Amino acid sequence: MGQTLVEKIISTHASKVTYQNEITIVDVDAVMASDTTAPLTIKSFEEMGGSQVWDPSKVIFVIDHAAPAPNERIANLHSLMRDFARNQGIKLYDVGSGICHQLMVENGHVKPGQLVLGADSHTCTYGALGAFATGVGSTDLAAVLLTGKTWIKVPPTIKIQLNGTLQPGVSAKDLILFIVGHLGIDGATYKAVEFTGEAIEALSFDSRLTIANMAIEMGAKAGFVDTVGLELPYEFNHIHPDEDAIYETVYTFDVSKLEPQVSIPHSPDNVKPISEVEGKVIQQAFLGSCTNGRLEDLHEAAKILEGKTIHPEVRFMVAAASNEVYLRALQDGTAETLVRAGATFLPSGCGPCVGTHLGVPGNDEGIISSTNRNFRGRMGNRNSNVYLGSPATVAASALFGKITNPTKLLKEEVK
Repeated sequence: MGQTLVEKIISTHASKVTYQNEITIVDVDAVMASDTTAPLTIKSFEEMGGSQVWDPSKVIFVIDHAAPAPNERIANLHSLMRDFARNQGIKLYDVGSGICHQLMVENGHVKPGQLVLGADSHTCTYGALGAFATGVGSTDLAAVLLTGKTWIKVPPTIKIQLNGTLQPGVSAKDLILFIVGHLGIDGATYKAVEFTGEAIEALSFDSRLTIANMAIEMGAKAGFVDTVGLELPYEFNHIHPDEDAIYETVYTFDVSKLEPQVSIPHSPDNVKPISEVEGKVIQQAFLGSCTNGRLEDLHEAAKILEGKTIHPEVRFMVAAASNEVYLRALQDGTAETLVRAGATFLPSGCGPCVGTHLGVPGNDEGIISSTNRNFRGRMGNRNSNVYLGSPATVAASALFGKITNPTKLLKEEVK
């Protein structure tokens, strides 16, 4: 019987052939924890009697969610992480290095075909390069620190076939918002999702990361983006599902006529075509996060804002996904273009997206954001309204102070 991608990868790590709904023990290739989860992981590890992690080279800590520390309590948690990492000999990325999921990919801590766990729900991002990656709780991660193993129930798989060619100004973010809107926030709960089709094959690696990142917004255990056409800075083996693999559901969409999509408050699956929400006044725009803070995203915004100035009543904040992304944006002039247009660059990290600090909106304010969630209070204020859109939509909206269709801007039709 044929296997899906997740069945193949779990079989490799369980040293036996497995299929959906089986429970098995697997070897773990790498684990990651951030400053929101590592402190509890450390505490649980020590309560379990742990003295030395199973393999220091496979454990990554990242200080990114509240970085730099906004208060004394969090500063002390950061210190706890630094001390533990130093004593255990594990890799720690400190304040300003970037967002955990970008750093894991950028620095080769995760590779195609691997099985990686992270104490963060958006760990599924690594499915963009054909890895099985999923989020776990701090206590579960502590057990892996001790043993290098975990148990898993093999998830059934949903296949999403995306045919057609995207229109100019329509991006991977619009694709995944469209899919999340179609399946709903629990439409893939404890399922793996395979994204494939000619629309996927035409995407860059950055864009594929955006697709995989938001698989969790449908409740998915993992999201796999077809690696056909994917280029990485090293050779790798493409893993493909068998032709006779059994899927729980197969969805097929033609996205040739898809227009930019916007998720309206207060849920990521509350998605509308932008034509239905154009004109909504916003006071803040944010470009960044593990979903859309990469160089490609900054380029898209700069293309729209070059030589222009954002609306005088809009605050436009940008946080590159990593320090490396920021350096490259400085070197190629992208950062200067955005700053001259009125952008304020923040340290690379998660702060505005999760509402820990740096960019908390005021009461009743409207925000257009390139992030992945817009639950009530997500950016730190329950009385604000967060809209999700692509980097192009964020930039166009910052320019006019209202939600604006970037495709119209590209055609110079916006008045």
